[in-house]
Amino acid sequence: MTDRYNIHSQLEHLQSKYIGTGHADTTKWEWLVNQHRDSLASYMGHFDLLNYFATAKNETKARVHFNLMEKMLQPCSPLPDKPEEA
Repeated sequence: MTDRYNIHSQLEHLQSKYIGTGHADTTKWEWLVNQHRDSLASYMGHFDLLNYFATAKNETKARVHFNLMEKMLQPCSPLPDKPEEA
């Protein structure tokens, strides 16, 4: 029983420390938004990948960086309406 409590408390600690790990009430939309933002942050953090994107799109690195930052504001669709609970 103590092992189960220990694992549960470790999971809660990770979920409070890192937003992207989710929790029991995480919706599919929130999970996708976290995935998209993590991916975009990774693209901006890896200089060579940013160079590749700039070359492929024939744009400057600053423009590609700006576009990735803009996508981070709302990477998926707007927040869907939650169904009303009775």
